[in-house]
Amino acid sequence: MAEVTLSRERPDHPDAEALVLELEEHLAARYPAESRHGVSVQQLVDQGVHFFVLRDDGAPAACGGILFVEDDGPEPYGEIKRMYARGAYRGKGYGRRVLARLLDHARERGVTLVRLETGLDQVEAIGLYESMGFRRCPPFGPYRDDPLSPTYELRIPAA
Repeated sequence: MAEVTLSRERPDHPDAEALVLELEEHLAARYPAESRHGVSVQQLVDQGVHFFVLRDDGAPAACGGILFVEDDGPEPYGEIKRMYARGAYRGKGYGRRVLARLLDHARERGVTLVRLETGLDQVEAIGLYESMGFRRCPPFGPYRDDPLSPTYELRIPAA
């Protein structure tokens, strides 16, 4: 049985950085530049994104982050960033585990609104988000109406 760990790490740790770069390659092959809204590893660090890496027997398998936004509208929210699971690890529920940890992390900080932007062709990701209660919402923050980039939000109960 594989040992699975999920811990907060710096986005510029080499393993985390490799996952983010793989995600960017994955998305670049599917979407035009104007519909890709991912941020670089350095931007994750500069923006203070809280980043988590899931490891399967020590190997980095999946990741995700959350940016806490306090100055964009009437209430603070957390924005899910850079969710990704390596192909060899898909179908094991790792994305669900990372997302659940990010939601718990938001709740621990007193944030009850979580948002995200994803790509229309990310069918599995959309299925995950909707299965965990996320619903489509109007664009927020830096996003604009883009038929290839739907936005979602979820209200979570306070801790």
